[in-house]
Amino acid sequence: MAKSVLLNVRAFAVGLDLTSASNKIELMSEVEEKPTTNYGSDGYTEVVGGLASAEIAGEGQWEAGDETLVDDATWAQLGGVGPWSISANNSAAVGALAYFTQAMRADYTLLGEVGEVAPWTSTAKSSWPLVRGQFAHPPGTARTANGTGTALELGAVPAGKRVYAALHVLSVAGTTPSITARVESSADDTFADPTTRATFDAATEAGGQAVRTDGTAITDTWWRLAWNVTGTSPSFLFAAALGIG
Repeated sequence: MAKSVLLNVRAFAVGLDLTSASNKIELMSEVEEKPTTNYGSDGYTEVVGGLASAEIAGEGQWEAGDETLVDDATWAQLGGVGPWSISANNSAAVGALAYFTQAMRADYTLLGEVGEVAPWTSTAKSSWPLVRGQFAHPPGTARTANGTGTALELGAVPAGKRVYAALHVLSVAGTTPSITARVESSADDTFADPTTRATFDAATEAGGQAVRTDGTAITDTWWRLAWNVTGTSPSFLFAAALGIG
């Protein structure tokens, strides 16, 4: 990816699409330094890695009035844990670079000076690693029936690593609608005999979930999202991301 000016970052916080209400998003991932300097260190500081953490900070224009707007959604999320997925200055098209994590909405600051566009700022503190992966489902494609997403060649999973997945259900319509999404893998892009690696809980309203595999090695290199939809005239808009971490 070439050097770029930030113009089109996509941001999803649990079940909220923050893209049109944000103008600054920052990601941070760090590992604590733990000193191990001793008399055998030849006069140089030595350290090992301690606890790791990640943080997402954002700000933008405040709006309120329904659950699709930043104020209503943030109040509902404050103190709660859910997935956050951020694009790298591109659309959330399938295969586009995504950074995502499971995080707690830690704080929320709103409103400001007279005469200015009403602002908001907020941060989310990670419960899981910040994963570098790919979007596995675009937010603007409505799903009304069972289906499968585009295959992504994420690679094999070494022992001790996991496949992480984030699901953002952005809107729901219909009578008693429900969607159950899952993560599938395959040895090749045909998915002739796919294996289900993780399954999200059934979703009946806007919101977010994150799942991950158990840390055992997986030799399959191809991955995709699949889903089952039930209800009368159901329709779901959702975004999803997959990655190995």
